[in-house]
Amino acid sequence: MTPLVAAAVLLAAVTHAGWNALAHRVTDKLAGFALISGGGLLIGLAATPFVAFPAGPAWTYLFVSAAVHIAYYALLMTSFRLGDFGQAYPIARGSAPLLVTLLAAVFAHEVPGAWASAGIAVSCLGLTGVSLWGVRGSRPDWAAVGAALATGLTVAAYTVIDGLGVRAAHTPLGYTAWLMAVQGAAIPAFLCVRARGDTVRLLRPYAAVGLLGAALSVVAYALVLWAQTRAALAPVAALRESSIIVGAAIGALFFKESFGAPRIAAAGLLVVGIGLMLRPG
Repeated sequence: MTPLVAAAVLLAAVTHAGWNALAHRVTDKLAGFALISGGGLLIGLAATPFVAFPAGPAWTYLFVSAAVHIAYYALLMTSFRLGDFGQAYPIARGSAPLLVTLLAAVFAHEVPGAWASAGIAVSCLGLTGVSLWGVRGSRPDWAAVGAALATGLTVAAYTVIDGLGVRAAHTPLGYTAWLMAVQGAAIPAFLCVRARGDTVRLLRPYAAVGLLGAALSVVAYALVLWAQTRAALAPVAALRESSIIVGAAIGALFFKESFGAPRIAAAGLLVVGIGLMLRPG
């Protein structure tokens, strides 16, 4: 991985943690995610005339990924509703690189080396620490942990699907724009059906935060998709999940959530594991 690719993925990590924090800040999770998803739809549609059209083989990946992304949004809303941001975000994002490594070996024939395997083991220890240390008391909230882990599974799935899809598309920007356009209507449509005449009233208080989150979301994923055309999937996924440290810090600074020594140790293990996965060999 070149320094330019690494810098792009790190920037994606920061912007990703930022939009997740904005989504968590919105008390009405459905309204917040409708704005983020709908904003992505508008950005994608606005960009399509100015970017290359994805090659034919990419469209199967794109439509499957859109379906997985919708499941991801639903699970992420659930994990944010059930748990604290500083717990749900690290679990959801920290579990993904481990699964991406396995899926990439099977579907992209990118087999991890010795250092990557060691990184997986260390990251598993860190993930276990984050999962088992409940921020609301001495016991973890297993419903929140389960929702966050399920979110991590969808993250791993769409990461590999989109990694293969963007390579087949031969245009990272085109693939990003059309992916946002295809997947973006589902959650706003669900809100409109559920809220009926109250949709505008529900969205208005969160419009600015939600649309800012949408812009950050599109930027974050465009950077990752570009990086996936220039590096193996597992290292990109691992480096992107350095966002867990940003997320934990945001939870402590802005949501007044406890950080604590157990979380510091668990997050540290995750970072060490990510570093090992990035080493060659």
